[in-house]
Amino acid sequence: MNAIAWLFKWTLKAAIFFTLFAFALNNQSDVTVRFFFGHHWTGPMVLVVLGSFAAGLIVGVLGMVPRWWRQHRTAQAALETPAAAPAKPATAPVAAEAYSESTLHGV
Repeated sequence: MNAIAWLFKWTLKAAIFFTLFAFALNNQSDVTVRFFFGHHWTGPMVLVVLGSFAAGLIVGVLGMVPRWWRQHRTAQAALETPAAAPAKPATAPVAAEAYSESTLHGV
């Protein structure tokens, strides 16, 4: 990897880190999260927002797991079965006048 790509990657990582750090510093006030049956939790807003984001990521990944497993099983089955020789595609006979010089050159 060349130096410019390495520098770009680390600059991007630093920008993301400092953006999230500034977000955390700007959202230090306490909020109350109210659950069912009168339960509640009070904590910093940044924890509530980042916790909600993490919970959304987890739900999204868990929603994709069945599809990943299905694709993995399909790929494993394709590797285990010997591949059949591909059949030549059937082509329709083409009339000789279809390839006159005027149509070949787009005139």
